[in-house]
Amino acid sequence: MAKKENLTYETAFEELNDIVAMIEDEEVSVDQLADKMKRASFLINFCNEKLRDTEDAVNQIIRKMEDPGSPTPDEADDDAL
Repeated sequence: MAKKENLTYETAFEELNDIVAMIEDEEVSVDQLADKMKRASFLINFCNEKLRDTEDAVNQIIRKMEDPGSPTPDEADDDAL
């Protein structure tokens, strides 16, 4: 079983920058290139998902601030139960 990673946006972004720098500086052998590209792809997807989740959360907070009487979508779901 694979070990679960405890990534944050900052650590993922930093690792992605390190991979890019290694590739640009030609520090990655042909044998390692595919693995580095797979990891980079994973990190890009992780960062994109984090950004989308954060954007959704911020938008919910803004909507709540603009109309404090109305429930957020999460609160509305809880009330339906």
